[in-house]
Amino acid sequence: MNTRLRISTFLASVLLAAAGSAVAQNPAAEASLAPTQGNKAAGTVRFTQADDGVRVEARLTGLTPGGHGFHLHEKGDCSAPDATSAGGHFNPTKKAHGHPDEGEHHLGDLPMLDADAKGEASVTTVVKGVSISDGDTGIVGRAMIVHAAPDDYKTQPTGNSGARVACGVIQAK
Repeated sequence: MNTRLRISTFLASVLLAAAGSAVAQNPAAEASLAPTQGNKAAGTVRFTQADDGVRVEARLTGLTPGGHGFHLHEKGDCSAPDATSAGGHFNPTKKAHGHPDEGEHHLGDLPMLDADAKGEASVTTVVKGVSISDGDTGIVGRAMIVHAAPDDYKTQPTGNSGARVACGVIQAK
């Protein structure tokens, strides 16, 4: 093998290893949300590991205009027609329900979705204290839930967010 070919092969190997390393250092996950029985809400939530937590980017359609509770739930099971199979809010630290930017709260408490007149909503936030893994504070294998009503961030343990209108299981990418 000539020197030029060996160098090209070596550089290609280095670049492939670096690309693989970058993917491993920045894990990602995604949840495709489907409507629960009798509802129309659907969308996608993407998760990427960030230095200060997990970046969450959600885009939904089919919502009623106004506020909607938006939470990580403990079980990755959307099989029940009303998504109650997803269990309660993800709360491995055993904290009270609350606003994610104000004091004590579940790790599964996220900012509220605010749907426009067309029923579309989006939110981008960073959730601290969780990771893209399947460990104790990992979100992989858990569910994302969108609720019918606004989250009051006070009522325990759910924020009085009402019925579950969409559910999706978080899967590693």
